[in-house]
Amino acid sequence: MSDYDVIVLGGGPGGYLAGERLGHAGLRVLLLEADTVGGTCVNVGCIPTKSLLHSAKTYLHALDGARFGVKATGVEADWATMQAWKAKTVKTLVGGVQANLKRLGVTIVNDLGALAGPGRVEVGGSIQTADQVIMATGSEPVMPPIPGAEGRVVDSTGLLAIDHIPERLVVIGGGVIGVEFASLFAALGSRVDVVELLPEILPFMDTDIASRAREGIEGVTFHLGCRVESLDGEPGSSTVHFTDAAGEPQELTAGTVLMAVGRRPRIADSGAAGAGLDIVRGAIRVDDTMRTNLPGVWAVGDVTGRSLLAHAAYRMAEIATAHILSPGQAPPGQRLREDTIPWAVYSIPESAGVGLSEAQAQARGLDVTCAVVPLYLSGRFVAENGVKAPGAVKIVAETGSRVVRGIHMVGTYAPETIWGAAAVLENELTVEDLRQIVIPHPTVSEGIREASWGTP
Repeated sequence: MSDYDVIVLGGGPGGYLAGERLGHAGLRVLLLEADTVGGTCVNVGCIPTKSLLHSAKTYLHALDGARFGVKATGVEADWATMQAWKAKTVKTLVGGVQANLKRLGVTIVNDLGALAGPGRVEVGGSIQTADQVIMATGSEPVMPPIPGAEGRVVDSTGLLAIDHIPERLVVIGGGVIGVEFASLFAALGSRVDVVELLPEILPFMDTDIASRAREGIEGVTFHLGCRVESLDGEPGSSTVHFTDAAGEPQELTAGTVLMAVGRRPRIADSGAAGAGLDIVRGAIRVDDTMRTNLPGVWAVGDVTGRSLLAHAAYRMAEIATAHILSPGQAPPGQRLREDTIPWAVYSIPESAGVGLSEAQAQARGLDVTCAVVPLYLSGRFVAENGVKAPGAVKIVAETGSRVVRGIHMVGTYAPETIWGAAAVLENELTVEDLRQIVIPHPTVSEGIREASWGTP
């Protein structure tokens, strides 16, 4: 008899949710986590950044309150208190995850663990056995070998722990992490520059929405199509040397430089390669049910390279556990559909989307019809933001079938709204189907309905 029914390597969103689902079903589960349960998302990612962004937004609301009839004096950004709020939020959520796992009978061991083969995991120098193993070791920041970068840049974890608001910040990378931090510190008064290699920020976004998002972020100077060549300078003052889009040398000097060029699956020390798992482009290869090439071994979350999002890890964990709990069967609907996984960017303004962009649809050979409408068509949006605030919705639909293939948004409440758009894509609704959905009034989500009526 095996020591456990399931061993889970990694306590991030995919790992702890798998533990919760399996523990709820009464299975004997061992969860291995070298650090703190919650993973990157809860401890040094999604949650702490959203806590600080909420503080920044509250600060901006106070500064801007006079136009809404609320006058405040002596408004200031207290970074120490913001950090304390962030820490309290993280502690509360970590404690909640730990308590729930304990309540469900999951055994937690603070050890990285390493896969030693199907059903075998090395833990603290000994082998623990299980009928099933789930790899959920997450991801880690990418640090490209730029000359002079070592010792002169911080990653997202380091920037979250900074003890002051930087007077000057240079961000290398215009992806989600870079844009959110740029937006945060610009709102708090930092002078911020973002250096991005590609011609537009947030390359996974539809270009219409990405450009509107960029234009709406105040206080940030974006340098697009630029390649960082090297860094130099003294402690506390680093100079970033880069080549601009015209091939001309440029430089920026700042007290803080954030390296935010992305993340990669965490494979090293997990035992994945040595145990014989297929590693493709630095990630564990899985099928749409989260099975690996080894019997009884599954992989979920960032380590699969399929979608480096916490909610995608949740979905992968749900799929894997559904199949583990139904051996020999194929639970209906339990497979990964990457085109229906929504994304969200919590900058100021926020953005969100699901499905294909116009360019992605065309690259697949689809003939599509698109419509972009401004969010000032929403009464609530105007009431809370005015007509000049950045906000828009774009719909991408197949011309013949009229099936909706993508919905993309920028503006207030976009991340809170996009789940409904995901349901539209999950059910392969047409533009005409979407038009028949009753959406509460007044809400910002009405912008999606307006976009459906704007689609030719």
